[in-house]
Amino acid sequence: MSTFWNWFRPGPFVSVVRLEGVIGGSARLGTAPLTDVGLASLIEGAFRRGKPKAVAFLINSPGGSPAQSSLIAARIRRLADERKVPVYAFCEDVAASGGYWLATAADEIWIDRNSIVGSIGVISATFGFHELLARNGVERRVYTAGEDKSLLDPFRPEREEDVVRLKRIQGQVHGHFIEQVRARRGDKLSQDDDLFSGEIWVGEAAVATGLVDGIGHLVPKMKEVFGLDVKFRLLSPRRPLFRRFALPGVSEILGELDDRSLWARYGLPGR
Repeated sequence: MSTFWNWFRPGPFVSVVRLEGVIGGSARLGTAPLTDVGLASLIEGAFRRGKPKAVAFLINSPGGSPAQSSLIAARIRRLADERKVPVYAFCEDVAASGGYWLATAADEIWIDRNSIVGSIGVISATFGFHELLARNGVERRVYTAGEDKSLLDPFRPEREEDVVRLKRIQGQVHGHFIEQVRARRGDKLSQDDDLFSGEIWVGEAAVATGLVDGIGHLVPKMKEVFGLDVKFRLLSPRRPLFRRFALPGVSEILGELDDRSLWARYGLPGR
């Protein structure tokens, strides 16, 4: 009788969730947004559907919003602790900046020999157009209540006090990023002076820093840990019907260009 019921009982499995793209950006055509709200049901389902031996995240991201990176990682850790389920991260082309922040939610981080990881820092980029406006006889008029309301306005000359404020904000976020890495990686980290400088590492060099645990891929590593009969349950987001057939709008096209610039920072084409 026990053999009969075992036939219906699912074998050991690992829930697999792919986290790919720029974190915090709006949803692109054919993809789900990498935000805490956008991923909530997917991540919850990975831990709660059945009794997975582990949850594995396939990460391929050049970074993005620090707040969304923190929120997503916190959700993963909360569920892992509640359900007592181990978490593994498998990094593909790149898990840098916010992408690495996501990876730190895992108990173990594994990469390919060609994966790029790190970039533990904060960056802000903009342009200055005030001279262009002046040359073309354009006068810009901005009215604010509060002298600092138009912080880093690209259409006026850069102010030193604006840069000081931005640096202060960046320093706070950078500090939170460092705290996350130290808390999750602990004694595994090396004493490399460049660890939190924004430097990036590839493959074995990343292993040497302690930012990752080793070179390894999803299927062979999970079979090594949980046995050759382990199965994989890939969870994918369900997209609204109208997004499956809609053509991209101007905002999506501009967002795609912005995303491509983040991928290009690591010498990779946009996804």
